Order: sequence, then structure tokens, then C-alpha cells
Amino acid sequence: MCAMSQTMPDWSVLASTCPSRTSLARIANKWTAMVVSVLGDGRKRFGDLKKDIDGISGKVLTETLRDLERDGIVTRHVYAEVPPRVEYELTELGFTLHEPLLVLCRWAEQHIAQVLINREAYDAR
Repeated sequence: MCAMSQTMPDWSVLASTCPSRTSLARIANKWTAMVVSVLGDGRKRFGDLKKDIDGISGKVLTETLRDLERDGIVTRHVYAEVPPRVEYELTELGFTLHEPLLVLCRWAEQHIAQVLINREAYDAR
């Protein structure tokens, strides 16, 4: 149940009104998983992130970074240089998410062959 009380709220992603659902939706997003995975290696500039995450558009990367910054998972560093330099890195909270998402990414890579076989068998029925 996701009831607000005077003590700690009882959060549950299974409750339709619980705000934890938005966090789950954010971290379940494929682009979030990739951004957090890449930033686990340290600070990166926007262009480096875009290069490292094949197929992400600049618009989607910008939106993903803004959402992660809003949630406190990523921090943005702006340097007063010419041209301006901006770097992104995981916050302490972001690092708590890095390992679980890395495990999910590895699972996807390790099991894709079986998933593809299963899809083909399902589609053939």
C-alpha cells in the first residue's frame, strides 16, 4: 500500500497511486539503463555518451539526462570555458543503481540467443 503517514510511508510499486511507480518506469527504461551503465565508468561529456550509446538520438539523450538529474541519479557539471564544457556523472544515489542495471544488461547479453530461439519457436506456432 502507498499510504502517506506521519511516519515513513509504506511504498509499493504494485499500488496504482504510489509514486514509486514513476521511479520504476524511469529505471526500467532501456536508455536509462545504458546511460547509468556508461556513467558507472566516470564522468562523461554529452558527445561521449552519445558515441558510447549507439542509436540514441541527441533529443532522447537530453531528455534521459534531464530526467535522471531531476531524480538525483545524475549530476551535471558546467565549466565556464570557451567553448562551454558540460559533464555528467552518477551521484551517490546513481551508483546504488549502477550495479543492478549492469546485472540486467549482462543478463540481456548472455541470454539473447535463447530469447531469440524462443521468439522464433513462439512465432512459428
